[in-house]
Amino acid sequence: MTTAAVKITRKGQVTLPKEIRERLKTDAVYFEVEDDIVMVRPVRDASGSLSEYAGNVKPAASMKQMKDKAWEVAVREKSGKKSSRH
Repeated sequence: MTTAAVKITRKGQVTLPKEIRERLKTDAVYFEVEDDIVMVRPVRDASGSLSEYAGNVKPAASMKQMKDKAWEVAVREKSGKKSSRH
């Protein structure tokens, strides 16, 4: 188990220590809160999901738009919430 104490900035931001970032092997995380326990979990395959959604995005869509769509779907699937956009 790896633990670390970090400061929360005025903007509510934290920096994950390098050792933890390397262990997670991702550049995106999501938070789960249960009672007073906060869990930070890696978002897996967010960028790998692009090929699944590429067919649903018009050809002129930028890579950023495709990544944003894949991210939205990955977060929605993980949280169990439906998107307000279609």
